[in-house]
Amino acid sequence: MANLTGLTNIVTELRAERTNLVNQLRHVDAALAVLGKLNGGSFYTKPRRTMSAAARQRIAAAQRARWAKRKNAAQNTPGRRRISAAGIARIRTAAKARWAKIREQKKKK
Repeated sequence: MANLTGLTNIVTELRAERTNLVNQLRHVDAALAVLGKLNGGSFYTKPRRTMSAAARQRIAAAQRARWAKRKNAAQNTPGRRRISAAGIARIRTAAKARWAKIREQKKKK
């Protein structure tokens, strides 16, 4: 029984410590919420580099050139290859002959 009372005391202390930690965590969450609302409601972000208007224009012109090159390449590529009607007829007759041969072999067995 002595071990059980000691164990009960340990469990009680652990529960009290857990409650204390939960309260501290709530305080930390509240502090983060308040600090997050500073700086215009958003978190601090590193300021970005500014680019001159001329640099933006050069980048835009280069991108337009890339798009034009890709569009031109797409227009100059041939379409899908198609089998001629004669080619389809040859394939069809070959398949019919193949199946006729298979049927003949089945009849012989």
